[in-house]
Amino acid sequence: MSTEEDEDGTDSPASTGPASPPTTPCTVVWSQGRPYVLESGSGRPRWMGTDNHGRPQALTGADLRRRGWSYRRAR
Repeated sequence: MSTEEDEDGTDSPASTGPASPPTTPCTVVWSQGRPYVLESGSGRPRWMGTDNHGRPQALTGADLRRRGWSYRRAR
């Protein structure tokens, strides 16, 4: 698995790595050029962001693994 170094010196998974997304609430990750934030209200945690039309979109951790994710926006 390839990694890239984060600002604080820790390794973060590359967007194509099989690693699971983080589980800390309010964490922001990027997937397909869009930011997603982890919400952990009542029920199951979900990653909230927007689709390409600006509508709210909820993803599961499995969805993010399939789509690919990163701590940084792709350039």
